[in-house]
Amino acid sequence: MTAVDTDLPKLARRHPEWKPWLVVIEEILQEAADARWDALVPTHIDRPRGKAPLLAGAPLVVDKDSIRRVLDRLMRIGRRSGTAQMDTLERAVSAGVDISSLFSLALRHDADGLARTAAAVNADPAALHAIATLLPVPFLQACHRRWAAAIDRNWSEGYCPLCGAWPALAEVRGIERSRYLRCGRCGAGWESHVLSCPYCRTTNHEDLVTLVPEKGRANTVVEACRRCRGYVKTLTRLQGSPPAGVHLDDLATVDLDIAALEQQYERPGGTGYPLTVTVG
Repeated sequence: MTAVDTDLPKLARRHPEWKPWLVVIEEILQEAADARWDALVPTHIDRPRGKAPLLAGAPLVVDKDSIRRVLDRLMRIGRRSGTAQMDTLERAVSAGVDISSLFSLALRHDADGLARTAAAVNADPAALHAIATLLPVPFLQACHRRWAAAIDRNWSEGYCPLCGAWPALAEVRGIERSRYLRCGRCGAGWESHVLSCPYCRTTNHEDLVTLVPEKGRANTVVEACRRCRGYVKTLTRLQGSPPAGVHLDDLATVDLDIAALEQQYERPGGTGYPLTVTVG
């Protein structure tokens, strides 16, 4: 089977226009691998009931210095692109942004809240959103390392059982062709029914379609839903990608996103479950 190419240098060669952003992604993935983040993850969590992910309602104590350090490094790297948008972000953050609030908004994937924050500090909203949504990734990957064993193996929802995010993609694995949805933030994976939409949960085969881009790579397709107009990119492979690789898999298959958008399908915004975390 053909694996999706998720090597950063090769991605940069395929898409030279992405190079400034790929450097930012490389930085956040290296940060996510740092074991220092594991110490910030609560050692005990109360297993939530029903459809709530593990992170829902969890009281979190955020190390503001760590968040500020990551934010400063991402902005410094982003500034090398020479864009005016990144300049506005750095000036705004220097003028004073509540780090806990910014982290909380990003953790909840609150796009409206991030837009209001950008307006309040005169930052470019797209630049703030792009950088801020990366801030929780090291913490969430650490949560996955510590909490993976606590994930409900019978989880059947379309959103992540750990952080509530919608899936970045799906993997059809091995000769059994089992389908797993994957979270691009924390890296969690959970088994899903092969013929089902993760967003509206329909299993009606007449609502479910498969899109195969004309110039697509082998074993990569788009599974779309006529009912809710959502889609999920699907990769066929022997085994699942490591948690940190999901984000790269998502980038490497942007051609599938384009194909879906051309057919007027889209990914839902926000998270699949509204997180009510307390960030201190």
